[in-house]
Amino acid sequence: MNKILIEIKGIQRIDIQKEKMELTTVGTFEETADAYIIKYTEEQEPPTAPVNVRVKINKNEKAVEMTRSGAFNSCLMIEKSKRNLCHYGTEYGDILMGISGHTIDGEYEDEKGKFIFTYDIDINGALVSRNEVRISFRKNQE
Repeated sequence: MNKILIEIKGIQRIDIQKEKMELTTVGTFEETADAYIIKYTEEQEPPTAPVNVRVKINKNEKAVEMTRSGAFNSCLMIEKSKRNLCHYGTEYGDILMGISGHTIDGEYEDEKGKFIFTYDIDINGALVSRNEVRISFRKNQE
């Protein structure tokens, strides 16, 4: 497992509104036989505990699994051209959402990489948002 510097950029489109999120943090990168795994921690406003995030990108670029654990847990499965039902934890309880994957692209070299994936979120079949996530990383030069 290698320590890495991670830059995450997310865009969420709701109707005509566009919300951007950016995060730079440190984490770890692991390569298995069939996937790349990125792990990091998101600090929250006190008194909320930090959230541990695990992003698993299949090497065949057909699926991404994003797992968040902490005060509230969630697991989103994004697969190209497929809709999955996923649980998303909130302070008010779990929400069952549909996740429809569109694109999953990535490139990885010895010390750096970049992954981009797009997906839609729906609740009860009604489109809630269109999302794009860009994760780039490089080996931490500590």
